[in-house]
Amino acid sequence: MKNIGFLSFGHWSDHPAYQTRTAGDTLLQSIDLAVAAEEIGLDGAYFRVHHFARQLASPFPLLSAIGAKTSKIEIGTGVIDMRYENPMYMVEDAGAADLISGGRLQLGISRGSPEQVIEGWRYFGYAPEGGRDDADMGRQKALEFLDKLKGEGFAQPNPYPMFPNPPGLLRLEPHSEGLRERIWWGAASNATAVWAAENGMNLQSSTLKFDESGEPLHIQQAKQIRLFKEARKKAGHQREPRVSVSRSIFALVNDQDRLYFGQQGKAQDSFGNIEPNKRAVFGKSYAAEPDVLIKELAKDEAIQEADTLLLTIPNTLGVDYNVHVLSAILEHVAPALGWR
Repeated sequence: MKNIGFLSFGHWSDHPAYQTRTAGDTLLQSIDLAVAAEEIGLDGAYFRVHHFARQLASPFPLLSAIGAKTSKIEIGTGVIDMRYENPMYMVEDAGAADLISGGRLQLGISRGSPEQVIEGWRYFGYAPEGGRDDADMGRQKALEFLDKLKGEGFAQPNPYPMFPNPPGLLRLEPHSEGLRERIWWGAASNATAVWAAENGMNLQSSTLKFDESGEPLHIQQAKQIRLFKEARKKAGHQREPRVSVSRSIFALVNDQDRLYFGQQGKAQDSFGNIEPNKRAVFGKSYAAEPDVLIKELAKDEAIQEADTLLLTIPNTLGVDYNVHVLSAILEHVAPALGWR
């Protein structure tokens, strides 16, 4: 068995072929898709976070709305860029969203990827401290976020408060018990996967990672996941960690599928620079008839190592078509691979 969710980048544009012409379209359709995904038996609804782009950016209102309209499906992010975040305010937002959903939040956080503007986090009022870079800043904010999620008091109460305080130091509210154990780190390298393990997080590995061996993505990811699991054990964490990988997978079961994705199945992994001096490997798309897909996916070592698979979706094609895409995987591919 494997947890299967979708991952949406939440694109919109005033394009004649798009079902998502506005931000409102994307937000409302994201809610509808999560509801429909729960109905067909999918396990998770995850959303990417990008700033200064026509994509989803502020996750907690969306996660809260989905939490209020669903009852079983996991709701998460992949990932929130911590360079842009106030960890204190984020603890409050995350706690509220998790309580609304009944404890179904699965938050993916990370240092973040290259953004639409140069050093966009500076426009949010943040800058690295002397001698540190933005990656250091993102990781430090992540650690502060994790610490405050524990729910331990740290703030000195006012002796003359507007409302009575409980005894002792005060914590941020609302506190959601157990959310600290449902934080994932999006790791682009082996070193940051080990760091995530040492700090008691789950692991998200995307459709790309920094190239550290020249091997195909799935092999490099599988090695990354094994290093993560070994580091968790070495650090002494008792809880069994979770690991997700993201893939673009399309089962071609009708003419519309073949029109949209028939050529993508010929793609291969590619290599290129995602940042200056940072060579990355980008995973291929899987698109084929179900019997061919099953054979190809059975060879993907990283999927085998992970307990959770996030299917990237073409959200601009609308709710109905994406439900079809997800249903085709659940019906025609997942059972043969032992995912269902």
